[in-house]
Amino acid sequence: MMNAEVNDVSSRTDLSEAELGAQDRHQASVAETPGAVRLAESLRRFVDVVGRAGSWLILPVVLITCFDVIARKLRWVNDDGTIASVQLWLVENGGRIFESTILQELEWHSHTALFALVLGYGYIWNTHVRVDLVRETLAFRKKAWVELFGLTFFLIPYLAVVIYFAIIFMVDSYNMNEISASTVGLTHRWIIKAFLAFGLITALIAGISVWLQVWAVLFGPQNLRYPLMTIEWPEEEGNMIEGKERLDLSKAVDTLEQRARDSGHLDEAVNAADGKSIR
Repeated sequence: MMNAEVNDVSSRTDLSEAELGAQDRHQASVAETPGAVRLAESLRRFVDVVGRAGSWLILPVVLITCFDVIARKLRWVNDDGTIASVQLWLVENGGRIFESTILQELEWHSHTALFALVLGYGYIWNTHVRVDLVRETLAFRKKAWVELFGLTFFLIPYLAVVIYFAIIFMVDSYNMNEISASTVGLTHRWIIKAFLAFGLITALIAGISVWLQVWAVLFGPQNLRYPLMTIEWPEEEGNMIEGKERLDLSKAVDTLEQRARDSGHLDEAVNAADGKSIR
């Protein structure tokens, strides 16, 4: 019995550290998850909520743009020779909110708010643009080091500086009660500048979230596995593309066919087709 235990220990000592890590590798439970990873996940959820809410701003961007163009182009000539349009009628009967200048500024402001609020969301889901000829060829830990270096010396410091000036930008706009450069444009310009500052703060939180996670990857337990945001575990590499699971069409299930098969309609169609071919 003792000899068997000694042989087992000696055989384990002959294994490399990587092999031992592979043997012990498992999905981390809540209790096992490092504190940095749990904090990163909390920050990630906040950024995710902001991004998903901000993405709905695509609706006013599209609807206001389409309405502005269509209302401006629908014109006709009255009996007295004057030119009228849907937009002119709406301005006269509904108010200045339908003026083209205000509508166009609403388009720009909605687009700015949309862009600002989804900046961090794009980063935590790894869907932002990466012009990368070197990083993708590196090993897992080297990718993590590159990510940590970029976050520490570029993304986080840069966003901190931009946020500082964005807040000054917003406060000055509020204090002077800034309005549009156009005399018929929107008032309260500080509101859109507040969206810009908030969006940048959210992007900074996203950067801190990824920094905490990458730090845990490099310096935490190597046998624990938890969902990553901007890099992939070595055993999962190639399964994701732009933050989404890569779809293998040869292995994908045809949901329409599966539903038809479950309901029995597919078998009926096949039998009907076979009956026609026999006739």
